[in-house]
Amino acid sequence: MSEKKQPGVWEGFKAFLMRGNVIDLAVAVVIGAAFTNIVNSVVKGIINPLVGAIGTQNLDSYNSCLKDPCTGTGDTATGIRIMWGSVLGATLSFVITAAVVYFLMVLPMSKFLARQAARQKAKEGTQEIIEVSELEVLKEIRDALLAQRGSGNSQN
Repeated sequence: MSEKKQPGVWEGFKAFLMRGNVIDLAVAVVIGAAFTNIVNSVVKGIINPLVGAIGTQNLDSYNSCLKDPCTGTGDTATGIRIMWGSVLGATLSFVITAAVVYFLMVLPMSKFLARQAARQKAKEGTQEIIEVSELEVLKEIRDALLAQRGSGNSQN
């Protein structure tokens, strides 16, 4: 009796890694990490100074005190603080990232795919028209041949 050999763990792992979507995902993660640095630089270099025109440039320093006394910073801080400035900074980073991804990647790609689909649909429509007209021509030829054969038989 021959038993069917199950693929080994290593072969399964290699097959998993060689699938296209895994490689695409790895590339997306690397590009996303690099893109995060750009967005963080925009927030720290442009957004924070704009906010700094009103208050302080460091969004992380914005906080509210829940329980007094709120004195000191870092490890020497006392009291209970809500660090809403860091949440605001992270939210701004997210919104900027989402806007850039949408306007520079998603929107152009969806427009491109819509144009491709319209071209494909037009091409298929043209193909159908050609096929229909060819069919009509063939029917006319058949009818002409039948008419010719019918008139040829009646003359003899």
